[in-house]
Amino acid sequence: MTHQATSPLPVVVLISGSGSNLQAIIDAAQRQEIDIEIKAVISNRPAVAGLERAQRAGIETYVVDHTQFADRRSFDTALAQVIDRHQPGLVILAGFMRILTQEFVEHYLGRMLNIHPSLLPNFQGLNTHQRAIDAGVSEHGVSVHFVTPELDGGPVVRRASVPVLPNDSADTLAARVLKQEHRIYPEAVGLFAAGRLKLQDNVAQLDGQPIAQLPRTAE
Repeated sequence: MTHQATSPLPVVVLISGSGSNLQAIIDAAQRQEIDIEIKAVISNRPAVAGLERAQRAGIETYVVDHTQFADRRSFDTALAQVIDRHQPGLVILAGFMRILTQEFVEHYLGRMLNIHPSLLPNFQGLNTHQRAIDAGVSEHGVSVHFVTPELDGGPVVRRASVPVLPNDSADTLAARVLKQEHRIYPEAVGLFAAGRLKLQDNVAQLDGQPIAQLPRTAE
């Protein structure tokens, strides 16, 4: 399905937990910094704080509990049915802790973004902050990327780095990264909503030019 550009861009956000990135996006939309309308927030886990954040903002919420489904495919099918009811131009994964089937990803290819707490392609998967400390790297960070069938492997569209300090724990490093997450995720969503950010032949493009090497700067 090709989405026709509308203003504001209809968006669905998928969460699994506290929803702090969701909140950053809600705030940016309310400040009219990004031209989107969040039509729905969907969690795969009931009673998480992110659902309360959405409800406080007057956004429709849904729970599609993955534990109630026999397998990944049946869960993804049910999830897609709820998403497609809202005809989103963009699906945003904001701390959504489920591995999605290839069919699901391909259905939303080019209109689904994820945020991952590492400088991809480094530290794909889980426990990124502790792994960065254990690896002895001097910088760590966060990446926003288009979702493709390869886990955490889609083209990166936005990136920010933070230093890894000698006395860092996974928690202190995570807190520093989270501040950057809340900055760059709304930025990336805003670029997509403005029609400036696209996925073309598995290459991320900004203003029609391939996003080749992104600066890893932190504020």
